[in-house]
Amino acid sequence: MIYKNSSMLLVRLISLSTICLILPEIAWGEDPSIKANKTIFGPNVYVFEPKMSAVEIEKTANDIFAKMEKSHFGSERYALLFKPGKYNVTFNVAFYTHIAGLGRNPDDVHIDGGVNVNAKWDPDGHALNNFWRTLENFAVTPSSNVPYKTTKGITRIAISQAAPLRRLHIKGELQLFDWGPKGNVGYASGGFLADSVVDGKVVPASQQQWLSRNSRWSGWSNAVWNMVFVGCDNTPTGTFPNPAYTVVDKTPIIREKPYLYIDGAGEYHIFVPALQKNTKGVSWLKGSTPGESLPLSRFYIAKPNESTAEKINNELAQGKHILFTPGVYLLEDTIRVSRPDTLLLGLGVPSLIPKNGLPILKVADVGGVKIAGLILDAGPEKSPILLEVGPENSKIDHSANPTFLYDLTVRTGGPAAGKNDVGIQINSNHVVGDQIWIWRADHGSGVGWTINPTKNGLVVNGENVTIYGLFNEHHEEYQTLWNANNGRVYMYQSEMPYDVPDQKSWMSGKTRGFASYKVADKVTSHEAWGVGVYCFFRDGPVKADSAIEAPSSTGIRFHNLTTIWLDGKAESEITHIVNDVGTRVFANKPDSAMRQTLVEFPIKNPGKSKKK
Repeated sequence: MIYKNSSMLLVRLISLSTICLILPEIAWGEDPSIKANKTIFGPNVYVFEPKMSAVEIEKTANDIFAKMEKSHFGSERYALLFKPGKYNVTFNVAFYTHIAGLGRNPDDVHIDGGVNVNAKWDPDGHALNNFWRTLENFAVTPSSNVPYKTTKGITRIAISQAAPLRRLHIKGELQLFDWGPKGNVGYASGGFLADSVVDGKVVPASQQQWLSRNSRWSGWSNAVWNMVFVGCDNTPTGTFPNPAYTVVDKTPIIREKPYLYIDGAGEYHIFVPALQKNTKGVSWLKGSTPGESLPLSRFYIAKPNESTAEKINNELAQGKHILFTPGVYLLEDTIRVSRPDTLLLGLGVPSLIPKNGLPILKVADVGGVKIAGLILDAGPEKSPILLEVGPENSKIDHSANPTFLYDLTVRTGGPAAGKNDVGIQINSNHVVGDQIWIWRADHGSGVGWTINPTKNGLVVNGENVTIYGLFNEHHEEYQTLWNANNGRVYMYQSEMPYDVPDQKSWMSGKTRGFASYKVADKVTSHEAWGVGVYCFFRDGPVKADSAIEAPSSTGIRFHNLTTIWLDGKAESEITHIVNDVGTRVFANKPDSAMRQTLVEFPIKNPGKSKKK
């Protein structure tokens, strides 16, 4: 290490001294970053304390960033955890990195400096592929820092899907994009903010879509195509489609995501927030988030290359919860959850992969299960389903104790070829999803129409299922297939498959293509807010007759819909928005229509809409 000034050298010497009063527990030759890495959570989890050297904390974080900045489909995973207190550090967050405070509330951990996500690894500063990272449960006061090109008072978090922001207190402005090398605004395609406070304004700039839930800010600057606010304070004003805002006053049902914290005695716990209904605003702003604490002794701490599916199932059978530490888990069997109120929590964005064409996770028809913070990767042998919540024909009423799914990525292809028919199938009633991305890979390894096939991203057979932030893309048939009543979706983002070779390969009976969002004919009640369906028919001049198919029933309602022609063959198009309602998006010269919108379905005066 080269020391830029004498004060840095002094900090380093102090941190190594056995007589140092600041760090008395560190042995000779052991620096703070080494101590931070010696935890019960394994080698890829670092736990920092305020008394540790800021220089060494920054060095550890920046070394991980340098390693992971371009690790788009890498296998390493990291968690950087901060005990309560104040830190004067600045660093950036890369792929497969989880940054979290270990306080009961976000303000218990205060970072004075910066925690940022940039897009400098992309030659144009685009954040379109800035996936798979998590920031939660801390406060940050952003300051000027030249290496990361931030400005004093600005936190820059340039992200797209699968990069949730939760329980944050940004004491300044929050920008959700990055700048390109020529001063251009880089594109971004996110995202998700929940249970957070931004003292300044939020500047999404190029963000194509975004969901904010139970959060607040001093101002919100703009919208592009589809921005949804549920249960938020100080929401922006305007009428869809210009600006593209959808505001839902209250969140009908939520249990905030469980999180790891450390108490005053230095003991680890998992806090499980309480179930709440019809909420507005931030859970911790007027006092601690309500809920219960579970001691870590009630958890089996799973570790890659050590924890088999058999071992995990044995621990579940004994009543243990599971905490997955960072890494990739190759599973020879399905993980089976049979007890109510079981919690499976990922630390450091871990991945679970089936070896033998089996489902990764199956949940019995029980209530109160919570699954959070995991990547579920399809394996080389085709799995029928990757995550099944409840067996088929589940009938039990779980309204008093719903199952929750948080921050899940279901991925087919990308790191390697994978195959499955369905990503997530929900058979139980009263399941709630909170930020889910189900992705058939359009880039990376193992990608192609016959190489990483999937039929559907999501199939819902249970009644009263609610999802906040459903991102569902590139599957070869319906992206979303909803077969049960009383479903609700708040913010939907979907791209149809890029790689359809020709029209005859993509027909639903006599209908051209498959709708992205299909509500089955038997369904009589369903509602969705802020629905965006996009197309990029790259490989063939194909057409999709409708972005959404749904029964024309008074109980079926869609609010604020948009279709987008992103790119592709000139002859390609999405012909209608819902059924035969709405005009097409296409780019066939000399005419083109890159975006179409529909405020309500069913429309009030259907006579004005003509089938094309």
